[in-house]
Amino acid sequence: MRFRRLALTRVLAAPLLLSLLTMGLAACGDDTGADAASGGGLDTVTIEGDIGSSPKVTFDGRVEVSKVETKTLITGDGPELGADDEVLAHLWIGNGFSQQKALDTYEEKKPELITINDQVGKVFRDAIEGQTVGSRVAVAAPAKDAFGEGGNPTLGIGNADSVIIVIDLVSDVLDGPHGTDKDAPDWTPEIVTKDDVPTGFDFSGTPEPSKRLRIAPLVQGDGATVKKGQTIVVDYLGEVYGGTAPFDESFSKTPASFQIGVGAVVKGWDQALVGRAVGSRVLLAIPPDLGYGDKGNKDAGIKGTDTLYFVVDILAAG
Repeated sequence: MRFRRLALTRVLAAPLLLSLLTMGLAACGDDTGADAASGGGLDTVTIEGDIGSSPKVTFDGRVEVSKVETKTLITGDGPELGADDEVLAHLWIGNGFSQQKALDTYEEKKPELITINDQVGKVFRDAIEGQTVGSRVAVAAPAKDAFGEGGNPTLGIGNADSVIIVIDLVSDVLDGPHGTDKDAPDWTPEIVTKDDVPTGFDFSGTPEPSKRLRIAPLVQGDGATVKKGQTIVVDYLGEVYGGTAPFDESFSKTPASFQIGVGAVVKGWDQALVGRAVGSRVLLAIPPDLGYGDKGNKDAGIKGTDTLYFVVDILAAG
């Protein structure tokens, strides 16, 4: 069964970067390499700075290319990315004709979760697949190859323009919890699983919930510590106390990504997940005042008196 992703976030909208990446699906440029047009390609663009901060991009005249050029500027020492892998990435996009910046995800400190599959435009997919995490990759391409025949008016890039793209591959995404197992405290329900994947909770014998936030680390992750304002990637499942089925989950679909500690999700998540380590699995009991308050969430079947129980796997942070 597939569940609508309703109950976790306060505002649900398609990630900006993802929508930009998928706009390139109609592109058909297969060739790579330098172009002999009147303007220059990547050789006329200077890109400075280290991965983890906005690149400084300087143009030496108009960029005009008829083929896609790709160059690895920094080679990371993380795992190599292949088909269907997921990665957190920052993106800088510039108009090679006007030499103006169009987008920089560093400015809002919001890397995006990218799955390397056919849903990502070919220019972006080819630039990422085969790279290692920690790398910075630069691309020069005709706008029609990157975004389709119409270019990208939202970014101020016309169909006859060229585009400069800088992609920072900041973090790989785990495929599950990774660390040291911990004993579950007495207040926690049993996690029901199928093939080791959580599918619900068994509340038999679980005591009545308290009115406070409770956090049970079930796996102590061995990765980096999650910081306020970071974008994290998680798998999760949520069910109300005494429920018979989850109201929301991601384990059967794809992981979720969002900023933590800034009000993008329910307060209980913000309070519980900042300071945890990547690789952790935690079980949360969230009282109504740290969930959806007195009004609850009608769309998800959550009443204003419901305590929310979640199992959350922290898969990445960046």
